[in-house]
Amino acid sequence: MRKAFAVVSTALLIVFALQFVFAAVGAFTKPQADSSYALHSLTGMAVIPLLTLLTTLFAYLAKAPGRLIGLSILPLGLTILQALLAMLANAFTDASGGSTVAGLIVGGLHAVNGIVAVHIVVAVVRGARKLAQSPNAVERESAAAPSVDVA
Repeated sequence: MRKAFAVVSTALLIVFALQFVFAAVGAFTKPQADSSYALHSLTGMAVIPLLTLLTTLFAYLAKAPGRLIGLSILPLGLTILQALLAMLANAFTDASGGSTVAGLIVGGLHAVNGIVAVHIVVAVVRGARKLAQSPNAVERESAAAPSVDVA
């Protein structure tokens, strides 16, 4: 399970990297249409959530430390925030449908949130690889943890 955790988390990282490519494809598609961001939307709304859930499941099955399991599920919350930021950025338009300062700021936060999500996934991949390389890592952590006597 530990190797599966490492593989799935690496796949998640690759998909996150592709997400930036898909955003650029949407931005540079001419003429702009609702379908310009189709790959970006599909990946963000379906592929990333599914891979995040799989990564979290494999983290749990690999008996990863609780912190690593928590980090594994965090991209799902950040992906939900991404969708909300995109909707909010699109809602902040002027009467003619043009961009506003508020919309551009929220759109910028959409990009920053994406970068934060990638950094979280990088931390998950590092943790998964470390866990996969050391088959007794969980046992050593448990043995090193101080025990508490309940008399």
